[in-house]
Amino acid sequence: MRSVSSWIIGVGMLAAVTAALTTSAEAVPAFAEQTGQPCSACHVGAFGPQLTPFGRAFKLGGYTMRAGDQFTNPVSAMAIMSFLNTAKDQAAPPAPHYGVNNNATIDQISLFIAGGIDDTFGGFSQFTYDGVGRAFSWDNLDLRAVTSGTWLNVPVQAGLSLNNAPGMQDVWNTIPAWGFPYTKSNLAPAPAEATIFDGRLAQHVLGFTAYADWDSHVYTEASFYWSPGRHFLSTLGSGEGVGRITDVAPYLRVAWHDDRGDDNYEIGAFFFRPDLYPGGDPTTGTSDLYTDLGVDASYQYTGDNSSIYGANLRYTYEHQHLAATTILGGATNLNDNLNELNVDASYYWQNEIGGTVGFFDSWGTSDPLLYGASATGKPDSAGFIVQVDGTAFGRDMEILDGRFNVRLGLQYTAYTRFDGGTTNYDGAGTNASDNNTLRVFLWTAL
Repeated sequence: MRSVSSWIIGVGMLAAVTAALTTSAEAVPAFAEQTGQPCSACHVGAFGPQLTPFGRAFKLGGYTMRAGDQFTNPVSAMAIMSFLNTAKDQAAPPAPHYGVNNNATIDQISLFIAGGIDDTFGGFSQFTYDGVGRAFSWDNLDLRAVTSGTWLNVPVQAGLSLNNAPGMQDVWNTIPAWGFPYTKSNLAPAPAEATIFDGRLAQHVLGFTAYADWDSHVYTEASFYWSPGRHFLSTLGSGEGVGRITDVAPYLRVAWHDDRGDDNYEIGAFFFRPDLYPGGDPTTGTSDLYTDLGVDASYQYTGDNSSIYGANLRYTYEHQHLAATTILGGATNLNDNLNELNVDASYYWQNEIGGTVGFFDSWGTSDPLLYGASATGKPDSAGFIVQVDGTAFGRDMEILDGRFNVRLGLQYTAYTRFDGGTTNYDGAGTNASDNNTLRVFLWTAL
């Protein structure tokens, strides 16, 4: 194996090249040209971000696989447009330039730089324009240095990753960074509460990851995350989010996986423990400590690429020790708990036309100050998401070397609980079902 120092130098060089241009990254068309494979080779439904076994291997290998020695264009772009209708007009003031219902919008426009440098260094960086907030910022970043060899006669694929969201480096669609729904709009009503691991620090931190896949069966990973300086984040259009990490936050991941012909299995667990100054304010002399523990599992049948179906499951338990927030008057309890359960199942015909059904449920400790927007003082929310979609060019390498792709989809979200209740959850007569949302979206990549 190459030395760790050479990996670090390689990651640093690639970061310097791509840091100027870095919401989920989805299918990146530059990878289709680089690998000589259509989107359907790497992605379920012939469009990202759901990965096939081939796609997972490509990511674990540091995005370095290349069809030939020729240079390929590393720049890609994508755009997502939506029309949204909610069951009732929204009581909260709409975002500027939008009405209380029946809105059409550009959700996002993204630019990517993605590709591999020889067989050792690769990655992608994404920069995004938020069409709802009308602002530019950095988005997903995953830069890798990889190697392979043997350890005690066991084949090992290992790597280092510099990334900006806990779970970004994962290859399964169970982790929040890549979980269903794979696209959503900032215009859609959404529950106020989520675990820290569920994207609340994404693009507000930087992390360094070391991972190894042992004998193509056991994946292990250790990471630590820190909060960059305020000037660094503001320059990239970001901020500190829910809080600033006091020192470094550890993240650990382990997963057993097996590819048995057409059947692919994964069972895993994860651990994340950030210690945060809420709002980035250290003046209380203390902080809030979050401990997130979770388990996940997935199954995927790939067949002969004509029919693909699968299922994903994730459960997360979060313990919150809110020493700083309690002093600041933002929480009633010193210790709270929050639970999340996410399950989804999908089917795609010809790996182009299909649908997904998802169930989500979150529940936790009653805290009238922490959950002040709820009349019940609880964080509980639950519901279903149903999506059907079709992809036009995901199996085609004839148009622009496989770069051009289009997905049209319909998504419906139904809430059985919202921010603590089923009926009158906000004390103003609003019911959970009032937030049910129908969304039609068009997703293009080039």
